[in-house]
Amino acid sequence: MKKIELYADGLKINEFDENFGLDIDGYTFNPSIFKNHGASNYLDYGKELIKKSKGKPISLEVFADNDNEMIEQAKILNNLGKNVYVKIPITFTNGDYTLKVLDYLVQNKIKINLTAIFTIHQIERVITSLKDTNTILSVFAGRIYDSGQDAFKIMCEITKLVKNKSKCKTLWASPRMSYDYISAIHSGADIITMQGSQIKKLKLFGKDLNEFSLETVKQFHNDAKSSGFKI
Repeated sequence: MKKIELYADGLKINEFDENFGLDIDGYTFNPSIFKNHGASNYLDYGKELIKKSKGKPISLEVFADNDNEMIEQAKILNNLGKNVYVKIPITFTNGDYTLKVLDYLVQNKIKINLTAIFTIHQIERVITSLKDTNTILSVFAGRIYDSGQDAFKIMCEITKLVKNKSKCKTLWASPRMSYDYISAIHSGADIITMQGSQIKKLKLFGKDLNEFSLETVKQFHNDAKSSGFKI
């Protein structure tokens, strides 16, 4: 039973129409994804993605590094579509919080996806400004795990704080495996964003492990046979 919104992260144009086995509730992107896709024009590529999103929430990110330029970029992205959430980094590259930008966007009713969040302290710094909005708070659980810390524990603390003090939504970002979908649900997160290849693996949930074991044995055997290996 689905208890969390599922956003597809970084889909290419030709992947939007694929059958992932589950309904996709929204989409997320960032400048690194655009670069990896070979996008030559940021706005033109963003417009293409918005068309493919068919009105579902889609997050597109700014990349300016000061208040005024970031606000201008946010306004331009916001005007691309009513379903656009503007992704704002939690800080600038110098570590200063983007609070002035957030305050402006809130005042002008621009939808926000606040991204690159790693700690509950960061949430505490911004929650007052965002408490009456439906801002998405993207917590990079996968990268937290990469640092050797318990992302599930941190996410539980963050979701509890956010639900108690705001109308915002929490998003489990940068998952490392399919089981993150279950972890995200148990943490209380409202949304999880996953790459297309990860979403496809969700169809394996409930698969009999003995059957899965036998399939794995056969796969290794067939690969060795087809390769003509000898020992």
